[in-house]
Amino acid sequence: MGILSKIFTWWDGATIGTSLWSSRNGEHVGTDSQGNKYYRSKNNKVKTAEGLDRRWVIYAGANDASNVPAEWHGWLHHQYDGVPESHLPPPRIWEVDYTPNATGTATAYRPQGALERGGRRAAATGDYEAWSPEA
Repeated sequence: MGILSKIFTWWDGATIGTSLWSSRNGEHVGTDSQGNKYYRSKNNKVKTAEGLDRRWVIYAGANDASNVPAEWHGWLHHQYDGVPESHLPPPRIWEVDYTPNATGTATAYRPQGALERGGRRAAATGDYEAWSPEA
């Protein structure tokens, strides 16, 4: 099923056409901690409308833009020319590893009182009491 999924699906990784185009026209620049591969155009013929080299990502898994860490996002949008490993300072001791947006997935944050957790929460002192004409 692997080859058929590469031919007919675009939402999970790269299709065969994208992989072939990337191997012919792209130069592999780097890979992030999640396995996403980053490319830029190898020849000067392929440019953006602004005259910059084209840059793109092939996702490792679902094609979701929130899977791109901030440092690679800056590189993709031409905020700097060097790859992030050579451009950014080392991470601080208090920094946590990057995680993609989990909204809409089973791992999403659901606070106490959310409908997915039963919809019940502890009463608070500032809880709203609706007005009624009988009161």
